[in-house]
Amino acid sequence: MSATSTAPAGTGLCKADSLTVTTDSTGGGAAGSIYEKLIVTNSGSSPCTIEGFAGVSLAADANGSPIGEPATRENTVPVTRIELAPGKAAWAEIRYTQAGNYGDCTKVAAAGYRIYPPEDTASLFVPEPHDACSNAGIKLLTVTAFQAV
Repeated sequence: MSATSTAPAGTGLCKADSLTVTTDSTGGGAAGSIYEKLIVTNSGSSPCTIEGFAGVSLAADANGSPIGEPATRENTVPVTRIELAPGKAAWAEIRYTQAGNYGDCTKVAAAGYRIYPPEDTASLFVPEPHDACSNAGIKLLTVTAFQAV
């Protein structure tokens, strides 16, 4: 089964405990923003499906609470249902806007991203230091829907 096939009935949703997550920042950046791929890989032994948007926030550490506003959904990519066979991956694009772009930002250090797979309340952590804004109303992150690799 490929990463782009339509999932058969009965294939369960991809959950945090059967996924690994990494980022690839080779997407570059512009005007104070960094674009990177958020890559989730099925590390389980059974196929699973992923569809929609990850919840993404900056966090103080692997066990810490999210800091500031969560990512806003960027609707430029259509939502598709993707089956991930074991070892297969899907990706979404994250845009991080530099906290220094906002004069009213109360900067705090974030150790990385807290990632919630679609339809899951458990999370994963990607260590990647950034400045975050602890005050509400400043949106540093956007995320697209997952796409097949």
